[in-house]
Amino acid sequence: MKISSTFRSVAFAVIAAAGVSLASAAHAESGTIRFSVYKAAFFVGGSGGEGTLTFHGRRYPISVGGISGGLAFGVSKTYFQGTVRHIRRVRDVTGVYGAAGGGGALGKGAQVIVMTNDKGAQLELSGKQVGLQVNADLSGMAITVK
Repeated sequence: MKISSTFRSVAFAVIAAAGVSLASAAHAESGTIRFSVYKAAFFVGGSGGEGTLTFHGRRYPISVGGISGGLAFGVSKTYFQGTVRHIRRVRDVTGVYGAAGGGGALGKGAQVIVMTNDKGAQLELSGKQVGLQVNADLSGMAITVK
């Protein structure tokens, strides 16, 4: 059975593209991130804060803002720290992150969250929350490297 040269060319192109794609993912790196966020909500909420991204030994200031909707009320401040994965350059961190979650704090509480942006950057965060906040909502957060 003969395989046409067009079919062989297409198959070769697909295999080469898959190899480049896998090589690209293998070259993605990670950094550390820390920020604090103030949040206030009564069904619809808003949040804002700032922090630092550390990537390749350099520190970059970031700003954080977001909205939430659902069953949420209260006021809190959360200190987050963690890892940002699957980035190649600092600007890959900039973007809108989304997650569905729930949690709560009266006084001090803990938060754990994993979020991804449209560039594939993944935040793995843990944090301590202070304040009165109860939520079972859909949240979004935008991070900007200053």
